[in-house]
Amino acid sequence: MLALSICRGLGRSEEGCAGIQFSIQSNNMHHRVAIAFMCLAVGSLLAAGTHAQAPEGPITPRPGTVIQQAPIIKIRSLLVNAPVTVRDAKGEMVNTLEARNFRVTDNGVPQTISHFDLGGDAVSMVVAVETSSRVEPLLPEVRRSGILLTQTVMGPNGDGAVIGFNDSVDKLQDFTSSADTIEKTISRLREGTSGSKLYDAMALGVEMLSGRPEGTTGEPGRRRVLVVIAESDDKGSEAKLGAVLRQAQLQNVTIYSVGLSSTRAELQKNAEYKRPPNPAPDGTFGLPPVPGSVQTPSTENARYGNVDLMALAVWAVSHIKDQIAGSGLQVASAATGGAHMATWKNRSVESAIDEIGAELHSQYVLTYTPTGTDVGGYHEIKVDVDQPGLKVRSRPGYYLAGPES
Repeated sequence: MLALSICRGLGRSEEGCAGIQFSIQSNNMHHRVAIAFMCLAVGSLLAAGTHAQAPEGPITPRPGTVIQQAPIIKIRSLLVNAPVTVRDAKGEMVNTLEARNFRVTDNGVPQTISHFDLGGDAVSMVVAVETSSRVEPLLPEVRRSGILLTQTVMGPNGDGAVIGFNDSVDKLQDFTSSADTIEKTISRLREGTSGSKLYDAMALGVEMLSGRPEGTTGEPGRRRVLVVIAESDDKGSEAKLGAVLRQAQLQNVTIYSVGLSSTRAELQKNAEYKRPPNPAPDGTFGLPPVPGSVQTPSTENARYGNVDLMALAVWAVSHIKDQIAGSGLQVASAATGGAHMATWKNRSVESAIDEIGAELHSQYVLTYTPTGTDVGGYHEIKVDVDQPGLKVRSRPGYYLAGPES
């Protein structure tokens, strides 16, 4: 009966199955053995057919078959550091506030401060120094600044690296916690060619700092600080300032700058230098435009030092394909919550670095994970305090690229 059932399961006719049944009833022992092996073979075939109906592995689709895929879920995790400088009406630093005194909004949405620090987090510092022949008279002063950079900016628990740039950008010293090594590197800076690839050097500095360890939510990490000692003009860079600043903002890099000037080197014997006044009434142009530029009220304001750096920083980050002529260091510092120290008049390179160190280690750092604002585009950061009469300075925001299409 087993062979008959197997035979019918294979779709054989009644006549064929009857023949098999007759053979099994034979008294011939050889026939019985042969039939038994045949039954086992047929059973194996049926078992294989049953497994083939429910394959365990993946099935190769036929050409032209539309495959339905599960949706890809993208989760964006971003930790934002907002360095905040608070001064009183006299311009003195205020360092008595607590986290509860601050209010932070991201695109107008209040945020929860997850980490609060007053100048105590360890610093990872990159120093980018212009070594072009145009600032050669000022290099001896820069070479003496190494100890100030390590002691007042980097601090005892930090680490640092050094970049030199002119027509080329060179990593002179990778990250080290040895103050002596950094000081020796800066003391041996050599004069280079006449170019000044400022934005390329800044891009390298931001890239290097991006690899330094940063704290997680609620935990302290290293502050990422780029100190640029250079003239404000860029000559020959491939990088665009806006693109560099966009990356610096996303990587929580604060840029401080010390402005060098070849003109100051020629005039440093004079007792005082005064910026020439605007020779024409308001609304008119008394001087021809800068070669290669279009003369507008905004360009003239920039020319005479009245430019809105915060507005220009937002514009630069939002228009990364466009280049900004002049004021690059000032814009970079404003865009990242740092400060620009010009070395005109009585401020030397050493005193500028000393001021940077004093502010850096008296700054509040507010860290938050953006909530309620997970959209692409420019995010405006606003920081306020609950005490009147105080002046608060922080970075204006950051640019977040939209989801990939």
